[in-house]
Amino acid sequence: MRLRCPPAAVAFRLVIVSSVLAGVVLTALGPATVTGLLPYFTIQSNIAVGLLAGYAARQAWRGRPDPPSAVKGAVVLYITITGVVYHLVLANPASPFAAAQPDRALGEALGNQFLHTVVPLLAVADWALFDPRGRLRPRHAAWWLAFPLAYLGFALLRGLVVHEYPYPFVDAGELGYDGVALTSLLFASAFWLLGLLLVGADRGLARLTRPRVDAEGRAPDRLPVR
Repeated sequence: MRLRCPPAAVAFRLVIVSSVLAGVVLTALGPATVTGLLPYFTIQSNIAVGLLAGYAARQAWRGRPDPPSAVKGAVVLYITITGVVYHLVLANPASPFAAAQPDRALGEALGNQFLHTVVPLLAVADWALFDPRGRLRPRHAAWWLAFPLAYLGFALLRGLVVHEYPYPFVDAGELGYDGVALTSLLFASAFWLLGLLLVGADRGLARLTRPRVDAEGRAPDRLPVR
């Protein structure tokens, strides 16, 4: 399903922008500063969502085309990765990479939920409700891995300098580079499959919204009245 209602799209995307801002600001009220948060994939993916949502809202307000579907799909994938990795890997006590959850003040706890839960859900909903359908291809799932792989390189290089890693599964000090390579391969495979799932969902939604035609290829609204 795709809703063709520019005012609704503008309003929904402004809610996304506001949620990203709330998440970053509230999280920065804790011990971490804004600049200290920037090395995290969570913050980078949320900022990407906020910027793209703001641009898409402007386009919808002016009656202009949405951002390219491949770009929007990439950002939706990255924020989905943020939500999935947080809930299934970092905040899951059963995960081997579970991170200790600190005691957070109310504002910081709300910011954490905005960044890891609210914004990912809103971004996926915006993509499902308002984006054009049928434009994603399986090759995009491979192309979208470029940013996570670049982020991996950034995290490892930064770790060499500051001796600190943003996530336990890229901690070369604990896992060694061979361990990081193995976990990175597993994560990359999972992210690729998640990208293919996004492409498959796009195609499935395209079939649902495709006009039915008769045997002569005419849409129902063009059929002659008998």
